[in-house]
Amino acid sequence: MASDPGGPAADEEDEAFDLRVAEIGADLAGERIDKALAARLGDLSRARIQALIAEGRLSLDDEVVRDASARARAGDYVLAVPPPAPAEPRPEAIALSVFFEDAHLIVVDKPAGMAVHPAPGSESGTLVNALLHHCGDSLSGVGGVARPGIVHRIDKETSGVVVAAKTDAAHQGLSALFAAHDIERVYVALVRGAPHPARGTIEGRIARSTHDRK
Repeated sequence: MASDPGGPAADEEDEAFDLRVAEIGADLAGERIDKALAARLGDLSRARIQALIAEGRLSLDDEVVRDASARARAGDYVLAVPPPAPAEPRPEAIALSVFFEDAHLIVVDKPAGMAVHPAPGSESGTLVNALLHHCGDSLSGVGGVARPGIVHRIDKETSGVVVAAKTDAAHQGLSALFAAHDIERVYVALVRGAPHPARGTIEGRIARSTHDRK
């Protein structure tokens, strides 16, 4: 696995990396590289592949590929997947309201004021901290990111149901359902005044700002 002087060496710990080979043929040549690789490496999400490409973990013919949006060429792409990093959050004995739990997943009622996963300003007391204590070693790792088992999130000040995976298979299945919008979600909001009409549908082009992600 080649590396360039300007980025992380993908072969610095070859024995620890899982070298995944994606054979791109005429059927996928011309597609975005991240999309083509996701089609060949079904167990890795497109977002995970994009992150690995940005880290310089992808090569074609011993040349590092860094642009996930570039068009794929026919050939054997090699993606060096590092081992999952241990979860950084520490288990905390925080009471959880559990709606459902089995060997594969857990469904909890997250209270308002609790962040789903650690972030600047909320390094502890999060749902992840509580789940690590409640579930122990059964939580699924999320692509090396310290968000074990989490497949979706709701805002810190929002209360509601959160589903977490306890196995890799459940994590992949739940992620696919959320990505396909195949799970129905209902939100209840407190409003000021009396909306008129009382029922209806609000449609609009709502998306994250391209200039300010917050």
